[in-house]
Amino acid sequence: MSINLGIRSKDECKYDAVSLGEIMLRLDPGEGRIRTARHFTAWEGGGEYNVIRGLRRCFGWNTGVITSFADNEVGRLMEDFILQGGVDTSLIYWMKTDGIGRECRNGLNFVERGFGIRGALSCSDRANTAISKATADDLDFDYIFGTLGVRWFHTGGIYAALSENTAKTVIEAIKTAKKYGTIVSYDLNYRASMWSAIGGKKKAQEVNREIAKYVDVMIGNEEDFTACLGFEIEGNDENLKELNLDGYRKMMDEAASAYPNFKVIATTLRTVKTATVNDWSALCWANGNIYKANDYNNLEIMDRVGGGDSFASGLIYGLVATGDAEVAVNYGAAHGALAMTTPGDTTMASLNEVEAIMNGAGARVKR
Repeated sequence: MSINLGIRSKDECKYDAVSLGEIMLRLDPGEGRIRTARHFTAWEGGGEYNVIRGLRRCFGWNTGVITSFADNEVGRLMEDFILQGGVDTSLIYWMKTDGIGRECRNGLNFVERGFGIRGALSCSDRANTAISKATADDLDFDYIFGTLGVRWFHTGGIYAALSENTAKTVIEAIKTAKKYGTIVSYDLNYRASMWSAIGGKKKAQEVNREIAKYVDVMIGNEEDFTACLGFEIEGNDENLKELNLDGYRKMMDEAASAYPNFKVIATTLRTVKTATVNDWSALCWANGNIYKANDYNNLEIMDRVGGGDSFASGLIYGLVATGDAEVAVNYGAAHGALAMTTPGDTTMASLNEVEAIMNGAGARVKR
C-alpha cells in the first residue's frame, strides 16, 4: 500500500534525519554478570540515538544527534563513539561540569545480556545528566529545523521521562520540527521506573497524549500504547502465544481516530521463550490497512537491547525509500532481527544483509 508522507526534499535539508535523546555509556560484562564482573566492554547506546545511528550505518542516511554531555573525558569518549558510527556531532550541547557531577554528569548503563532462563538485565545510572537539564534554548531547535533543515526527526518516551524538564523540551522540539515541515516519528518506549519520580503513569499519559498530537509515525509495543496513550488490545494473549490481529487492528484504528495526524502506526511482536530464543515480527497500520511482517520464529538472540530501535530505523528507511507500508514493516522486522544477533545497542548489519533476510536468505557460510 502506497503512502505519501510529504517528506521534505533532500536539496533543502542538511540532514536526512536527526534524533533527540540521551546517549549513555553502556558497560557490558559480556557473558558474565554485572554483580561479579571484573571487566566491562564499553559501548554507546540510547533509545533515540540507536535509531539515528542505524539510519546512518546500515541505510546510508546523513544523520545528526541532538543531545548534551558534561564536558569531561567521559563525554569526549561518548563523542568518539558517535563519530565512529558516522553520526554528526555538531549539534551536541556541551555543558560545563564541576568535576564530580553536582552540576551535571554523563549517564551510565550497565547491561547483561541474559541466557536461557536468566533474562537480560539493565542497571542504569542516569539522574542529573546533562541532557536531562538541557533546555530548548540550549538546543536551538529553530536553527536545527529551520536554518539547517531536517527531513525526519525521531525522539521517544525514554527521553521524555528523564525529568520534568525533558518532557517540556521534547514537546518544544516536536512542535518546532512540525513548523518547518519535518516528518516526526516517536517511540513510546514506556519505562515505569523512569516515570515514577515525576508523576507515574498519569504523568506519562499527560505528556504522551500531548506529544501524540504532532506525531506522523507512532511506534510502540502493546504495553506502550496502553500505558502511554490508554489504548488497550481487548482479549490479547499476554505472552503473544497467538496473535490477536483483530485486536491490534481495532486498537490501531482507535488510535488513528483519536489522532488523525498519525500517518503510520507500528508495533513489534515478541514472544519470549527464553532470553536467547524469541519469536519476532511486527505490524504496521497505514491508510486504514494493517500489514504484518515476516515471522522470525525461534530467533536466536545474542543481545536483545536495541532490537526495537533497529526495527524503527528499518521501518523509517522503508517508508521513505519505497513509500510502501508493507515493505517498510519488513525492513524494520528484518533489521531488528539482525541487530539482536550481535552485541551492543546498535546495529552491525548492512543493507544487503537486511534485504537478503527479507527475501528468505539462510545462515549458510558466505565465502
